Amino acid sequence: MSLARQMRAVEIARPGGPEVLALVSRPVPEPGHGQVLLRLAYAGVNRPDLLQRQGAYAPPPGASDLPGLEGAGVVEAVGPGVTEVSQGDAVCALLPGGGYAEYALAPAAHCLPIPVGMGAREAACLPETFFTVWSNVFMRAGLRGGERFLVHGGASGIGTTAIQLARARGARVFATAGGPDRARACEGFGAERGIDRHAEDFVAILGAEGGADVILDMVGGPYLPRNLAALADDGRLVQIAFLQGAKVEIDLNAVMRRRLTVTGSTLRPQSDAAKARIAEGLRAEVWPLLAAGRIAPVIAAEFPLAEAHAAHARLEAGGVTGKIVLRVG
Repeated sequence: MSLARQMRAVEIARPGGPEVLALVSRPVPEPGHGQVLLRLAYAGVNRPDLLQRQGAYAPPPGASDLPGLEGAGVVEAVGPGVTEVSQGDAVCALLPGGGYAEYALAPAAHCLPIPVGMGAREAACLPETFFTVWSNVFMRAGLRGGERFLVHGGASGIGTTAIQLARARGARVFATAGGPDRARACEGFGAERGIDRHAEDFVAILGAEGGADVILDMVGGPYLPRNLAALADDGRLVQIAFLQGAKVEIDLNAVMRRRLTVTGSTLRPQSDAAKARIAEGLRAEVWPLLAAGRIAPVIAAEFPLAEAHAAHARLEAGGVTGKIVLRVG
């Protein structure tokens, strides 16, 4: 089979706003040991892509300089040592970078089959958010059925995923969002209570329920002491971003007295082996839920690859419910 030599791709010309994203021609990469070459049909757009474009989130060593952390398509070629997938398989994949292109490299162990009944458009929205939610809410914080779970930013891509997955696994779900309409949207995705962060106090609401056993937060800053106050005794706070600041003062006495756990992680810098373990958990525990239609990605908008700048502007403007995808193929 003769592979293409050149591909369309969107690169970051220089750090800056959405206008620095440029459509270019690049050589098609070749898969190395343990890697596959994917011919992408769709790619997901995520907030880390915005940070990379701004010059605040550099790719890990050896990764493509192109943005794009997830995509879905067909395995075009496999490198040495690959046994997990074969040429022609329809997969979605967590990418170390390079998703804004017609072809991208991915570790074979980070590829998952496109769920039964789902197309590449929907599957491209899965890896980044599902790897993040599964690893933090379930592997790290150990959320169990019957526990109370609070997610901030419930209408975001992470939020809509966390709501659905926690509800499907038997947790009581609460979610904050900006405005009454977005709070009600969270309830439509499975939250027991959507909380309008502009008009309601999540600390008081969770306190009346006995406190949250697990909180997933991407706000940081002033939310940290409020999150600790909203936790039940033995509660776990998982931090995955800090949109309102990374530094804040907290009362360690409360942490110790109430046996609270404060943890967190970022996905991209983790080892290939760690990401492979997350993929194994998703394949066993989550992919059957997707195939059964019990959970599904929420897509807010689609843009062609050449309009990646417009996709970034839309995400940056806020108010997006679910995920934005790029149509590549």
